Amino acid sequence: MVRKGDFDGGVPLPPGLDISAIRRAIEYIERELAELVEIYYEQANVFSAIVGIYGAKALDAVSNYEKHRNTDTAQQRFPDLRRRGSGQDPSPRESLESKGSKRPWAIQSHYDHAGWYIVWRYLVDSTESLERGRPVVIWRVDVVFLEKADWKYEKSGAGQAGGGRTHTFGVKNAARLLKGKAVYCRTDVVVRDGKPIPRNGDDGPGN
Repeated sequence: MVRKGDFDGGVPLPPGLDISAIRRAIEYIERELAELVEIYYEQANVFSAIVGIYGAKALDAVSNYEKHRNTDTAQQRFPDLRRRGSGQDPSPRESLESKGSKRPWAIQSHYDHAGWYIVWRYLVDSTESLERGRPVVIWRVDVVFLEKADWKYEKSGAGQAGGGRTHTFGVKNAARLLKGKAVYCRTDVVVRDGKPIPRNGDDGPGN
């Protein structure tokens, strides 16, 4: 279950978004993704995208942020969510992008838009050592407003011969920018060798 004592009420949030909605979203993500964990072992990068999608779906249901009703914008562009009543073209301050990541600090995107970003940091705990019935655990949630200047272009490795990946942007100095931006962070999880693991466990959860 989500641990209420692990929330930080001092972290700035997008206008109208509150801790109660984030708590309910975490519960929804963990519950729903328990049925999809096999996808992680087949394609971990795809699973991170699914975490972000379920985060947006949850906030659409439990907060005053809604998914953009333009399908092309919602699926391919920015933002995933907009503040209810903000119109078809919300300002960056009323825009919210939902990201999933198994890495402690990185933020990546196909765009370098200014706006609010919520990052659901997850781990796959195949032994369910943290939560019984929860093979996927959200251990930290970062919420941060990023400017266009915070992004750096990361050249694609794709070429005419095929392979590689699509063009992406990464956040410069992500660890510094995210300092003090964790609205939720489980105290029973620590980062060791760049990987989140149970604080009292010698072996990390599944990769």
